[in-house]
Amino acid sequence: MPDPQLTRWFPSGAVLTARAASGPAGLCLVVEDGPEHGIGRVLDLRTLELGPVLPFAVGFDSLLSPDGSWVVGLDDDGGSEVGGLVARSVDGTEVRPLTDRAPFVLRGLEYAAAGAHLLATIVDEDGHHLLHVPVADPSAASVLFSSPEESWFGHLSADGTLACADTTDHVPGVRRPAVSVVDVTTRRVVAVADDLPDGGPVRAVRFSATPGDPRILLATERSGFARPALWDPMSGERRDYELPELEADAIVLDWHAETGTILVVDALPGRHRLLAVDEHSGAVRVLRDEGGSVCEPDVASVFPHYAQSFLAPDGRVVVLASSWTTPLHVEVTDGAETRVVVPPVEVPAGIPLASQLVDSADGTPVQLWWAVPDGPPRGTILQIHGGPNLVTLDRFHPDVQAWLASGFAVGCLNYRGSVTFGRTFREGFWGVGGDREIEDVEAALDWLRGRGLADPASTFITGASYGGHMSLLSVGRLPDRFAGALAIVAMADWEAAWDEMNPALRKTWTSFMSLAPDGSFDSSRIDETLKRFSPINHVDRVRASVWLHQGSRDTRTPPSQARSYGDRLRAAGGDVLVEWFDAGHEPTGSEAARHECDRLLELVEARLVGTAWRDLDGLDG
Repeated sequence: MPDPQLTRWFPSGAVLTARAASGPAGLCLVVEDGPEHGIGRVLDLRTLELGPVLPFAVGFDSLLSPDGSWVVGLDDDGGSEVGGLVARSVDGTEVRPLTDRAPFVLRGLEYAAAGAHLLATIVDEDGHHLLHVPVADPSAASVLFSSPEESWFGHLSADGTLACADTTDHVPGVRRPAVSVVDVTTRRVVAVADDLPDGGPVRAVRFSATPGDPRILLATERSGFARPALWDPMSGERRDYELPELEADAIVLDWHAETGTILVVDALPGRHRLLAVDEHSGAVRVLRDEGGSVCEPDVASVFPHYAQSFLAPDGRVVVLASSWTTPLHVEVTDGAETRVVVPPVEVPAGIPLASQLVDSADGTPVQLWWAVPDGPPRGTILQIHGGPNLVTLDRFHPDVQAWLASGFAVGCLNYRGSVTFGRTFREGFWGVGGDREIEDVEAALDWLRGRGLADPASTFITGASYGGHMSLLSVGRLPDRFAGALAIVAMADWEAAWDEMNPALRKTWTSFMSLAPDGSFDSSRIDETLKRFSPINHVDRVRASVWLHQGSRDTRTPPSQARSYGDRLRAAGGDVLVEWFDAGHEPTGSEAARHECDRLLELVEARLVGTAWRDLDGLDG
């Protein structure tokens, strides 16, 4: 049985994110991990006082109003990610619906600085839309922009006269966005920032916070790596900051127009450096270079980051910092003094992971984080992040530390498709049906095997979402390399899931599945790619034990396709167990995370002593 002391890795109260409110008041919503769901508190950045726990659940998609009176989020029936916007008063006494339309998926949410309007980027069966909501009269909500193509992360100018979104109308089906700017009054597109065909995607980070200043901070990739730019959509004037001294992506986080400070992260493969770029001179100043991470991208949700450092209205830097051994916490600094305003929760002393670049089959270097436990390893756990356009960073992962504390070596792979390694690497999985990712997994295993790790008899692969999909695909396409796959909310059968996916995910994967490696769109490719990409089509080769943990309300990786995979593998004589939790794409709360980790450890222990997973207790789907 798992060591009960492992519960210490999953304490309640761990900071999940801190989300700044629009406007000059200097408020932000701190979201912490409660036992059963996320809990929220309001942090006043002027006084650095943290308010009481809010009397309702909050999550990564929750947003505080500029005056701190309301929290807005999606009411999605327990985690389905499809629903409508509601506002809750911070005292819990009032709940106001903000939308009166068919349920939708949310892909952006922002208040105007004055708080009178809300801009929601929504996706429904008719396409992607910018929905402009007058907070005092939600019935007067109107659509500013619509497209059948992907459009995400809408923003409002400080005076509320302009809106923008990352759009793909110019390259239908290809995830290389431009920034389209819309006049809020006329609903007309008045300007587009587009670097194609040669310059790559352009994304909007934010408008200037100064009323009357229409400039937008952009993230561009003219060099192949992310860099900041400032663009005036009304005059067309644009300044790009090449930052030739940086060798990797510069993750563009924030901008304080009053002081001319652009906040970026130098995303080195093994660490983050937090930098300030002077918008006038282009000079770069190092704000923090202590290892660990200060942001974590999230490109398939309501906000572009799970957590990110940002600039307060008075110009101070709010740093959200973490490392392999230190949980996320909140610091505020003015350059001379740094104060920890929300400290990290206490956890046992952990083991940091080292960064190693491993050459894949075609010579492409991929990043592998790895560590060994104190004492001889009992086996190896290869962890694959979700996305695919996400990344494993030097931040605290309680499950990783639990594996190490239980005597297992751990590897965490940033495969082709991961972000922060430049455009070519991020797009490296396009149009090849999983081939590049499988090559990267095999390269990581070979490197670990050369260190005396990754014995197939005691090596397990695990991950959530796309990481779960890759876990299942790996045991089908690399059948002799693993003892087991622990797949969480995995896509196991893309063809069966297609009609049940929410519309945002269906459009995204239509794009990814139809792309050729050169980035051209060819819809005739999708059927063949779906077959190669679906783990269910490789079950006859699976020799490892397989566990699927699925959400009963999930619209990203729907329930029926998990059942069909379990049935097909069972019919092929495989050892498979499907278990369920009552939520959407992930269980919520520290207790659920701990329970899931306990189950993972229990399954691995069983496999090492020869017990079939199908024989373990649980609700076998």
